[in-house]
Amino acid sequence: MPPSHPDASLPGTEPFEHSGGPVGVLLCHGFTGSPQTLRPWAEYLAGQGLSVSLPRLPGHGTSWPDLARTGWQDWYGEVDSAFGALSRRCEQTFVFGLSMGGCLALRLAEVHGSAVRGVVVVNPSLAPDTKLFLLAPALKYVLRSLPGIASDIKKPGAQEIGYDRVPVRAAATLPGLWGITTRQLGQVTQPVLVYRSAVDHVVGPASMRVLLAGLPKDQVTVRELADSYHVATLDNDAEAIFEGSAKFIQDHAG
Repeated sequence: MPPSHPDASLPGTEPFEHSGGPVGVLLCHGFTGSPQTLRPWAEYLAGQGLSVSLPRLPGHGTSWPDLARTGWQDWYGEVDSAFGALSRRCEQTFVFGLSMGGCLALRLAEVHGSAVRGVVVVNPSLAPDTKLFLLAPALKYVLRSLPGIASDIKKPGAQEIGYDRVPVRAAATLPGLWGITTRQLGQVTQPVLVYRSAVDHVVGPASMRVLLAGLPKDQVTVRELADSYHVATLDNDAEAIFEGSAKFIQDHAG
């Protein structure tokens, strides 16, 4: 179900589009976040001459009750549609993602195969490694929301525009996304670059264990971010992510 107030978006959470060269990048933001968390990354890539699409997932960038009316299939449907539009106008397309957006990016690689040239994920969420998500399927019957997970950022003054509450009903759909993605990781044949913060208060170590167990070692490159927390794209290591992902595209674009 779409948000009840689709036009009442929070300032700064708008989607981003840029028509550049024949190589495209789709960026997927995370759960309870918005395009704001990836906007600097998107603008950097656009500045490198790439075509860029950064959609806003349904239920995000407005209010948490709007998010409660959506689930993982709505979010995946949005990025799948954006991928189709971008790939139709580009010769090659890469998919990037942060947190749950990293899971969405991997799912796109599974579904679209060789149409996805490569994948870059930052602190990807692939497993219920926190109490919130472990309990969400049961809690949805007794609680509407729990405290938010936004703005896990080390850099002073940096802030994520995200919800201060997590709608339990929406969170309870995440195991469906994690499950289908992790079961089919063997279908990911593209090169994968992973950025992982040494300290992350949102996504625990289980997600990385699942990812590395599901992909061949020579297919995955993992780079540690020593000076950032979960929302690393707004944190101290952001430039390293931006520059490294651009180099990844240079290395793997045909």
